[in-house]
Amino acid sequence: MNKVMSHLLFRRLALSTLIALIPLSNSHADDVNLKTMIPGVPQIDAETYILIDYNSGKVLAEQNADTRRDPASLTKMMTSYVIGQAIKSGKITPNDIITVNKDAWATGNPVFKGSSLMFLKPGDRVPVSQLNRGIILQSGNDACVAMADYVAGSQDAFVGLMNNYVKALGLQNTQFETVHGLDAPGQYSSARDMALIGKALIRDVPEEYATYKEREFTFNNIRQMNRNGLLWDTGLNVDGIKTGHTDSAGFNLVASATDGPMRLISAVMGGHSPKGRESETRKLLTWGFRFFETVAPLKGGKEFAAEPVWFGDTDSVKLGVETDAYLTIPRGRMKDLKASYTLNQKELHAPLAKGQQVGTINFQLDGKTIDQHPLVVLNQVQEGNIFSRLVDYIKLMFHHWFA
Repeated sequence: MNKVMSHLLFRRLALSTLIALIPLSNSHADDVNLKTMIPGVPQIDAETYILIDYNSGKVLAEQNADTRRDPASLTKMMTSYVIGQAIKSGKITPNDIITVNKDAWATGNPVFKGSSLMFLKPGDRVPVSQLNRGIILQSGNDACVAMADYVAGSQDAFVGLMNNYVKALGLQNTQFETVHGLDAPGQYSSARDMALIGKALIRDVPEEYATYKEREFTFNNIRQMNRNGLLWDTGLNVDGIKTGHTDSAGFNLVASATDGPMRLISAVMGGHSPKGRESETRKLLTWGFRFFETVAPLKGGKEFAAEPVWFGDTDSVKLGVETDAYLTIPRGRMKDLKASYTLNQKELHAPLAKGQQVGTINFQLDGKTIDQHPLVVLNQVQEGNIFSRLVDYIKLMFHHWFA
């Protein structure tokens, strides 16, 4: 059953929004959609990449985004996520004091030779908040080990937590074997999964994510700068996320930036230099912000439509979306959007629970459906009394006869 909203009602509901269906992946800069005047994705010099809208989840550009690669220090995003969840749940606090064990001592651990460090020593007593900054800002492999020991009792147990969150977040191409990201057999991730870990950091542990925008950290009089050079870029409002590099991984960078209410997340893996991963990321983010915008045409809990309901304690039910419905749209095409909805059944019969999905809202452009969101019940409808149900039965019978 298809219900098309009138133009007047559609405007009243502030639904004049659109998103164009244009080929985004593997495009070249000289490919132009003449209707939207959006050039193709810039040529990106990296093995894999992806660009997503944080709010809508829309993928704006991708290339080999599911290819499994060594994540290097991007692994620390998941390490940080586990720590953030432990703080959020009250298992640990930022003020807890940790005594550093020998396994977090670079001098006594050959695997750390030449890698990024916080320069911890056995017996050091360091607050969780400082070790966390050592992980996020200094990319300290030693700090990862110290925190893993404290949170989970051992590195192996902590890696188990990391992979549990991999499953919980629905990541399809990620497996961790270390807490720090140095190359290890069986350890891999993808550009898509890393962007989704970044999204989870921002969404689920915002206090943890707030640290990622800090530009430097000093520990034991050793000052180190955040390796994400885009934090200093005056043309973009970048507030995270993480770099990574090993010989096998190449140069990786997951970044997130905002422009008003819009937030984009990019992941570039297998770049060819520290500056190169920044310049390629800058291309993606600039292109995304220049030609697209994020809107929320439907607000959660606000009525989008009303439908008759049979055998209930009321004659009609309000329908809409449970949470704000975000769309990523080409700039300047808001006036062209149309919306319709389709019910799962021809009629709605009580009882109906609040939040129950009864159909689908379709956003359309040029006669094509470009996005969909669940249509749900906004107000609970219980069964009516015996008399009212009998009356509805008779009404419905005549309705079927003469429809």
